[in-house]
Amino acid sequence: MFHTEMYKGTKEENYQLVNKQLQALLEGEDDLIANLANASALLNQFLDKVNWVGFYLYKNGELILGPFQGLPACVKIGYGKGVCGTALKEEKTIRVKDVHQFPGHIACDAASRSEIVIPFYKNGKITGVLDIDSPIEDRFDETDQKYLEQFTQILNQHIST
Repeated sequence: MFHTEMYKGTKEENYQLVNKQLQALLEGEDDLIANLANASALLNQFLDKVNWVGFYLYKNGELILGPFQGLPACVKIGYGKGVCGTALKEEKTIRVKDVHQFPGHIACDAASRSEIVIPFYKNGKITGVLDIDSPIEDRFDETDQKYLEQFTQILNQHIST
């Protein structure tokens, strides 16, 4: 059973704790949808100043909406389109300080101002992206990126494709 934790440490200590929680939460389960659903719920509970946390899965050359927390979202995102499609194409994490300045940004939630997208892989093949939006400009920094990339690496250990 999961219990809500109060995150009282430094930003790094809190991320270390949430990554340990993810490891424990996923232990013994490898179902993709179940684990992505729990991972998005965990991050939504952990992160402050965010309005959307979720996953898009790479299928047939495009990203398809997966488990998420937040307002209804775009169902399909083309390869190389928006922040998610660009992170997929470039195979790297993208942090956007102000989404209104990102060429081709896809606005699913008008309140979003900044975004971080982390591609994740299974056996060297792209599985999808973790997408997090915030209504605060420049919400995500290097520390967020480092620990969210670790978060997706933990997730990769517990999913089947």
